[in-house]
Amino acid sequence: MLARQHGRVSAGRDLVGVEATAPEPVLLGLCGAAFGSFVNVLAYRLPRRESIVKPRSRCPGCGTTIRSYDNVPMLSWLVLRGRCRDCGMRISVRYPLVEAVTAGLFVALGLKFGREAALWPALALAVTLVAAAATDLEQRIIPNRLMMAGAVLALVLWTLADPSRLPENLIAGAAAGGFLLIAALAYPAGMGMGDVKLAAVMGLFLGRSVGPALFVGFAAGAVAGMAIMAARGAAARKQGVPFAPFLALGGIVGLLFGSGLIDWYVEVSGLSS
Repeated sequence: MLARQHGRVSAGRDLVGVEATAPEPVLLGLCGAAFGSFVNVLAYRLPRRESIVKPRSRCPGCGTTIRSYDNVPMLSWLVLRGRCRDCGMRISVRYPLVEAVTAGLFVALGLKFGREAALWPALALAVTLVAAAATDLEQRIIPNRLMMAGAVLALVLWTLADPSRLPENLIAGAAAGGFLLIAALAYPAGMGMGDVKLAAVMGLFLGRSVGPALFVGFAAGAVAGMAIMAARGAAARKQGVPFAPFLALGGIVGLLFGSGLIDWYVEVSGLSS
């Protein structure tokens, strides 16, 4: 499948240097699963301020170092039936789910962008979004180190891929972060500063596509909030709901469909005439 053109992305560079077929979906899926395993490390260690490099992964129950053959993404969890080989402690289903989701995103983004240079910032954003959603769901926090790394990656990768995108992305990052900051100040119980930083990072990666991304994120969050209130009544108002997973969902929509959604809106609203 030859590299395709996607709106403004076509102005970017091809980091491979030649026209080439899109990366094999199987290879991308395997890479995504491996990165998903790393995301699990980030989600567990960053909120605890532990090193993400060493020591090797270990069982949180008995502290035994996990053997390499017990650390194969998704497969090891299935073989061990979701338990530690040594102590039998149950291992959360979150681990294989994160690996599977990341693998699926890598495949989808590879099929969309092919060998375009925009694939690399897209993959980096996908990893950032999954990590932010996982940490927020488990620890109710979005680590500053994760957001700082995401911001740096966005600027570096877009500088390499298409420097002409940088002004738009910087404006989008400031606008998205500013919008979420106003929302957080108006409704502090609904979101925190981590959500503000995540929105800004999304803008640095997505550029103008951060608009539909935020719309989808807020819409999904509103639907989930109403469903929780309907199920639990007034008591649900006092329960905090992690917002990063909804922003992450919006970010994925922005990656895959953002430009198309903007073009559709411009056409149906008559702004193109």
